Amino acid sequence: MPRYARSEREALADLMLELGPDAPTLNEGWTTRDLAAHLVVRERRPDAAGGIVLPPLRGYGERVRLRVAALPWADLVGRVRRPPLWSPLSNPLTDELANTLEFFIHHEDVRRARSGWLPRNLPAGLQGRLWKPAGLLARRALRRFPADVLVQAPGYGELTVGRGGDRLRLVGAPGELALFLSGRQRVARVQIDGPTAPADRLRTARFGF
Repeated sequence: MPRYARSEREALADLMLELGPDAPTLNEGWTTRDLAAHLVVRERRPDAAGGIVLPPLRGYGERVRLRVAALPWADLVGRVRRPPLWSPLSNPLTDELANTLEFFIHHEDVRRARSGWLPRNLPAGLQGRLWKPAGLLARRALRRFPADVLVQAPGYGELTVGRGGDRLRLVGAPGELALFLSGRQRVARVQIDGPTAPADRLRTARFGF
């Protein structure tokens, strides 16, 4: 069985080493060093990782991330590449479920922050693996959107989310939909059909991931 989380992790680590610690990413204000530190804290520092999603812990989590970011670059990327087996996020039982979307998105955060980037021709198996989390992102991001949005990934599935009213259609490959619905609309290759005003609102909504 293909291990897409592992292959995306390896590709991201290789790209980080190639570009160095000061390369831009799609994450506002973050360089590749900042992103690498985030990934290390997420997997290796459960005491601080809660700050990623829980505001009361954010200050402590950020202080830990900055300390991790100060590691030598090769060491930091090595920790991204080789996660601890004891981590609840990266052990062999959870790695694919917890990390395929995470490392796909962050790999693209680095790839698509450079000029001249082109979409990758992703394997159908990886696209299929990304469809379920893309659907979960749609349900979270669009549940209060003031329109009904039909999210379609041709060949993989579709769902409708929103609060009703105008109808929009958001179409793309699962990976592109995942990028769009995680707040990376400006680089996601998707198609939006429907009335202009809600379509523009969808393109500029702050989803965040």
